[in-house]
Amino acid sequence: MIGVVVPVHNEAALLGECLESIARAARDPGLHDEPVEVVAVLDACTDRSAAIAVRRGAQIVSLDARCVGAARALGASFAIDAGARWIALTDADSVVPESWLSTQLGTGADVTCGPVRIEDWSAHPFGMQERFERLYGRTGAFHVHGANLGVSASAYHKAGGFPRLRKGEAEVLVALLARLGCRVAWDGAPAVTTSARWESTIDGGFASVLRDLREACLAELSGVAAVAA
Repeated sequence: MIGVVVPVHNEAALLGECLESIARAARDPGLHDEPVEVVAVLDACTDRSAAIAVRRGAQIVSLDARCVGAARALGASFAIDAGARWIALTDADSVVPESWLSTQLGTGADVTCGPVRIEDWSAHPFGMQERFERLYGRTGAFHVHGANLGVSASAYHKAGGFPRLRKGEAEVLVALLARLGCRVAWDGAPAVTTSARWESTIDGGFASVLRDLREACLAELSGVAAVAA
């Protein structure tokens, strides 16, 4: 069985589309009818996320930590206890491609790390997309995204699971697994489309990355404007 873990904090607007995309990936013929169990980890949710997850057939576990590392750890433990041999992870504001799970498993690696992409840059300043692509768009780059990650249950146990960090938990886990001699497949999954939002009520994560890039881009544009004046 394959477990898919989705940490959720008030994601009623986007969670349904995320879970629909996972359901499509679970029907990929490349999985040879292996069962896929989705675990939505509700972290301090006060909106309709729980109802949406139930309607889409996901298992639900809850905590009140406002910590994505703790949410991923809880979801992974739940899935493994239910019999999962492989844990795939994405975020509630993301959409995975149909071949996402089959490609992860097809690498034969202990860990797969895949890229993320943003389709709509309209809410960001000029030059933001180019800045992002310079940092994250290169093939073969060693980036770890919690929205596009997979790990075998045996490797996960070997590392002791996700550290309960407010940010950087995925990077820490992958780095530890690499040191332990586990095989890491970089660019081992097709790109996951994720939200372009840069405002977040929880520190850390991809929104923080975009916020930092946005601030750098705006500072650069301000500098150019000042020189032109």
